[in-house]
Amino acid sequence: MVLVLEPPEDFSVLLIDDEPSFVELMQQVFHDMPVNVMVAENAQTGWRLVKQHRPRLVLLDLNLRDVHGLDLLEEIVQFDPRIEVILFSGDPSPSIAVEAVQKGAADYLVKPIATAALRNRVERSIQFAQKNKQTYSVDAELLSSFQFHGLVGRSPRLLDLFNMMRRIAPHFRTVLLSGPSGTGKELVARALHDLSPNRKGAFVVCNCAGLPESLAESELFGYASGAFTGAIRDKVGIFEQANHGTVFLDEIGEMPIGMQPKLLRVLQTHEIQRVGSPAMKKLDIRVIAATNRDLQLEVAEQRFREDLYYRLSVIHLTLPALADRKEDLPLLQRYFVQKFAKEYKKAIVGISRRAQNLLSEHLWPGNVRELENVIASACMMCDAEVLDIAHFPPALQSKSSIGGWMGMSLKEAQQKHALHVLKLVDGNKARAAEVLGISRSTLYNILAGAEIGELG
Repeated sequence: MVLVLEPPEDFSVLLIDDEPSFVELMQQVFHDMPVNVMVAENAQTGWRLVKQHRPRLVLLDLNLRDVHGLDLLEEIVQFDPRIEVILFSGDPSPSIAVEAVQKGAADYLVKPIATAALRNRVERSIQFAQKNKQTYSVDAELLSSFQFHGLVGRSPRLLDLFNMMRRIAPHFRTVLLSGPSGTGKELVARALHDLSPNRKGAFVVCNCAGLPESLAESELFGYASGAFTGAIRDKVGIFEQANHGTVFLDEIGEMPIGMQPKLLRVLQTHEIQRVGSPAMKKLDIRVIAATNRDLQLEVAEQRFREDLYYRLSVIHLTLPALADRKEDLPLLQRYFVQKFAKEYKKAIVGISRRAQNLLSEHLWPGNVRELENVIASACMMCDAEVLDIAHFPPALQSKSSIGGWMGMSLKEAQQKHALHVLKLVDGNKARAAEVLGISRSTLYNILAGAEIGELG
């Protein structure tokens, strides 16, 4: 049986329940609400309606005759993580409630249902859907507003970096970029080149970590025919290739110590001399160096020349780790989802709420590069419209259950679990206590001193 209660609106609710009396209850609950209600008396019909209509909210009875509610819950969440599922049951068991929430249920209500409480819960879902729609529109605008030559961010540290780049780009000759691996130093270097008067020239990348000391000089400055055995013709070096453009010296801290005074001389004179040639050639180049090392420490330990460090760091920009600009995470997620959905020709439009929670809890030691790789992998694995936890690498998935608990005291673990459940029930402490199987006063005691602000 399929029953549709008027008025049909954008927000649709699907009730899957085999009790006729519950259909009557739904008429009372939803008769004056702006929702489209569909009712199915068995799992098979309900599943068909889920696939056909993609309702915003599913009210699912745990004890259906043909299928266990938890099994259907998993199917629905896997099919479309954006669908909120509220489970109903006559069993007030806290363990079942926790299992339901862990498997993706938005809430777990015990029969008989208080109609006022159910109306409030549905109204919150409607408000969340409206907020989500507005947020999607705002995020799309923000994403276009806070992209700067391939860099994405709106945190104060990123905006300060953007402003500094704009100011120095027309004038710099040398710039030193420092920061952890994966923070986007090459993107910053390319942006500085694109903003500079040398933008029409070449942007040439040199990986200093890959330069053997015996070949470093000829790779950087080139060589003349006959300079050594096998040099049968002249070779143009990296610096000469970048004439009227920019050289990007990545991992400058790895440059062989014997090569450093020769690089210093080029920076001072803007002239190069090919190996085996007496001629000097004047160059119009800009040099950007990058490192993930502490070069001052390298200088102190005599692994890097002090005079070269000061020549390079006339302008020194430091890129923050992703963990230090977590407010940029939503924009970066949306940026990479759009990028890889287009690249892989997928119809992916976003990330599920619980997957966003998982990503927000990760520490991102590999910074933006790690986030980019994780979302690229998830987009490859996803055939739905929304990325969910199951699409992310197993190592990241495991952190949703155990990764954050290691090394915690029992009290800290209790607080973490209570906060997690509280977030899942939209901050409703009475519902959280019910799901956890404890009294509200016990919940308040557990949460004492916890970061309740994490719910925002």
